[in-house]
Amino acid sequence: MRAALRRILGRLRLRDPELAYLFDPPPDGRVVCLDTEATGLDPRKDQLLAVAALPVEGDRVRTSEALHLTVRPDRPLDKENVRIHGLRNRDLAQGMDPEAAVDRLLRFIGPRPLVGYYLTFDCALIGRIARPRLGGPLPNPRIEVSGLYHDAKQAAIPRGFVDLRFESMRRDLGIPDLGRHDAFSDALTTALMYIKLRHRPRLHRV
Repeated sequence: MRAALRRILGRLRLRDPELAYLFDPPPDGRVVCLDTEATGLDPRKDQLLAVAALPVEGDRVRTSEALHLTVRPDRPLDKENVRIHGLRNRDLAQGMDPEAAVDRLLRFIGPRPLVGYYLTFDCALIGRIARPRLGGPLPNPRIEVSGLYHDAKQAAIPRGFVDLRFESMRRDLGIPDLGRHDAFSDALTTALMYIKLRHRPRLHRV
């Protein structure tokens, strides 16, 4: 009921009718794992640099259908930016405009739920760019893998400390280290964690 009400309210706020598809009922068993790279950690002002989105259907990650976009910043990146995310100015020179990248991303996602690691940041960053057209935040349901992990861990060790760092979760769940920590690799790792956590394995202390 709440999800249906949110879709109704979202449609009423919508400023661009072309985005009405975002408010359709989400398909069963299909989600999109999302990860972004940005110039910093403040979604209210920092710039989107890259985004990856991987479809998941049931227990299958459809990597062949993944979307991976780079975004051209409006000013050159400094050395500190490059050190954080590894993206150089020449890597982004042929990137898309932020609005065009987000438009393509939204068409790719559609009404499917989003899965991510600290997804609030990614949604706020993308939502800031889309807000002039949406009239509000991204309407997609969200699934936070750190929340799934926390709940599963608490079931195994009630009142115990739960380490929610990305690498700690990956190791504890037995997910392979993909080496690079770019948007695509992190989205794929998140997708594999999500699939494993869907089955609620008994998790032991890290």
